[in-house]
Amino acid sequence: MLSGLAIALMMFHIAMDVTGRYIFNAPIPGTITFVSYYYIAIAAFILLAFVKQMGAHISVEVVTEHLPAWIRNNLERLAMLLSIVVLSLLAVRTWGEAGKKFELGASVVQGNTDIPIWITYHTLPIGSGLMVLVVLYKLVASCMGTESALDTEHARADALPPADRENNNE
Repeated sequence: MLSGLAIALMMFHIAMDVTGRYIFNAPIPGTITFVSYYYIAIAAFILLAFVKQMGAHISVEVVTEHLPAWIRNNLERLAMLLSIVVLSLLAVRTWGEAGKKFELGASVVQGNTDIPIWITYHTLPIGSGLMVLVVLYKLVASCMGTESALDTEHARADALPPADRENNNE
């Protein structure tokens, strides 16, 4: 929801900036900064865990699809374990960087306006941390042999409405 809201606000903000620039000759100050530091960061990084929850990340199974199920399952568990390690390191490291930017009060000067950007440095560690929780949950469910209770139904192409399914196959 938060990523979708960021995308909607970004579209509205840009539309208002273009309208103001070309119709009223008065662009909205800071549009480029808000789009590049706020909207894009929120839309990209906060969405990571949701995409993983839905099982919608890209995967290539050229070799593994021909392996026995028990090998595929164990390779998937290994991949989840490695993902947890890497994403945890990413979350910890970027949280430290976000803390430094907070202490510095990082900002961008655009025109006469000082726009704080330290806030957006927190989106990557939060997104990575949430993804760690989702992957950890999926790993535990897989090891216990239970079905994950996370919603993957909406990520399937055949669950899309017919018009969207045609666009998805292009």
